[in-house]
Amino acid sequence: MEHAMTLPLWLDHLLFKKLNAKYCRSNSNMVVIDWDQQDMLTYLGTYFPRSYVESYQIFSDHFTTEIKEWKQRTVISIFDFGSGTGGEIIGLLMAIRDKLPCVKSVRVFAFDGNVCALRLFEKVLDHVQQYLSFEVTSRILPFKIDDFYDLSLLDVLIKEQFDIIVSFKAICEFVTKERFEESNAYTVFFDKFLPKIKTNGILLLADVTTYNNVSQEWLPTMMDEAIKESHANLISQNQGFNQVFEVIHSRVACDRSKLAWRLIQNNYN
Repeated sequence: MEHAMTLPLWLDHLLFKKLNAKYCRSNSNMVVIDWDQQDMLTYLGTYFPRSYVESYQIFSDHFTTEIKEWKQRTVISIFDFGSGTGGEIIGLLMAIRDKLPCVKSVRVFAFDGNVCALRLFEKVLDHVQQYLSFEVTSRILPFKIDDFYDLSLLDVLIKEQFDIIVSFKAICEFVTKERFEESNAYTVFFDKFLPKIKTNGILLLADVTTYNNVSQEWLPTMMDEAIKESHANLISQNQGFNQVFEVIHSRVACDRSKLAWRLIQNNYN
């Protein structure tokens, strides 16, 4: 378990004072693609801080461990599948700021089916820019995926490869809603996005660790099965069944989250 991390005061103030985010402890499965503005304010106050800390700590550790690979980079491109309100993106940007001082420019592509979530993310990102040491340009992609055909349209929208691809707690929704029929949704994800990683780029897949009543499998087990099926180059993962993260902010003394994550590297393009 990582040490508890306190949300930066400026970010805490932005979420809970300026944007009126609400904290509500919940252990239920999340299917949030159809949530409205008020629901998303609860999501912003509850899950954004968790994703921020999870992403920051995972990427900070990776950049520190693999500093030779990353220390000379000046430009980084990021694609987030199921970005929601963007907690994992902001955590990643702050990790880049703290660990990769040579970076001068970051391009962010945020993909999600919930327009309310993306609008909140835009507001957060606009405010965060002043705390970064590099320029950030963003492209917002509001697009809802209902089946295989919709997923194939991504190739029309996204024609490039990326240094970093992330997906946090998004694939579980596709499993629950059976978007890809009886296929393993993680395998579908890997088949689509592994080719979109640049050489020596990385893909971080992170999800909740619950048992899914629809697939009748534990989600981390499905993730591992998909990695084997896709012949993905797994370079790092949480130890044990999940990793526990702790975040402290003005609405809770210590909030704990459990995450299963897998870090993939592309060495073959």
